Amino acid sequence: MNNLLTGLAMGAALTTAGVSSPDVILSQFTFQDFTMLQTFLAAAASSTLLVTTTQSLGLTTLPPRPPSSLGLLPTRYDGNILGGALLGAGMAVSGACPGTVLAQLGAGGVRSGRWALAGAVLGGTAWSWISRRWRTTTTTTTTGGGGGGGGDGWGQQQVHQRAGENGKAKKAPAAYEALGIGRAAMLVALEAGFVLALAATVKFADAPAAEARGIPPYVAGLAIGGAQLVSMALRGSLLGASAAFEELGGWLWDASARKYAGLLFSVGVVGGAWLASSAVPALRPVADMAVSPARAVMGGFMIIFGSRMAGGCTSGHGISGLSLMSTSSFLTAAAIFAGGGLTGMLLA
Repeated sequence: MNNLLTGLAMGAALTTAGVSSPDVILSQFTFQDFTMLQTFLAAAASSTLLVTTTQSLGLTTLPPRPPSSLGLLPTRYDGNILGGALLGAGMAVSGACPGTVLAQLGAGGVRSGRWALAGAVLGGTAWSWISRRWRTTTTTTTTGGGGGGGGDGWGQQQVHQRAGENGKAKKAPAAYEALGIGRAAMLVALEAGFVLALAATVKFADAPAAEARGIPPYVAGLAIGGAQLVSMALRGSLLGASAAFEELGGWLWDASARKYAGLLFSVGVVGGAWLASSAVPALRPVADMAVSPARAVMGGFMIIFGSRMAGGCTSGHGISGLSLMSTSSFLTAAAIFAGGGLTGMLLA
């Protein structure tokens, strides 16, 4: 029930923010509409303040998100970089991300969202198959066994494999620990950065979608921060949407290991978007930009496959991971915007 209620809050927040509209996402990556970036900055600022406060008071003890290592580049964060770039590219192709594709279904009026959802399910199914095969391989090469399942997948197995003789992954340092500064100093720097970046985009960049809806991006961002509060209060964990697709895909490969938490959260997101858009029809997504079914399916596959490769998505890394000051999340978020921006320019 807690996962369902958290999903309801998330779906309503995404719909209120307007970022479930494909136009908003596609226009962000062609640098024509900065509504998405402004909302993201406000959401990250509010969530970071909330999470850091609860961590400092000992109300929560959530660790930073670990690196995702594929062994393809000379860094243990290569999964974050490559997966984040693929996720961003998929957003620029489909006009959706792992959370908003569910909100698009609930709010209605977005035909491409249905095709993107189909691609997302395919992406989760493919990644689940790959990660399970990887776990089978690495179980025989690490004395610590296969490691944790579901959410971390392939990347976490590589971390286990490289950790040392006992096969246990080392704790990932937070960004402030890696920089050798205090958490409070990092919080001040982050909040200042978020606020200054938000102010700069408001002054120098257009956000026609936010202006048309009459909802300032900082209000929309606070709505997503409110969903984060609901998640912490009800589940004791932070927001993240992409793991649900891997969880659903895993149903095909191992019926005995079926889980339902992610599915309930996803149903909640759809329901929250439907409730918000039904109560206030003006919140329904605008879908003027045509996204073909083939493009939507391909983009949907990319957003989930890239998310699982990175160990998290735009909410898992971009909002929650940054709130935990995770080094892996800073790299993933940068890769998302870089991959999306480059793809958007190529498709424009």
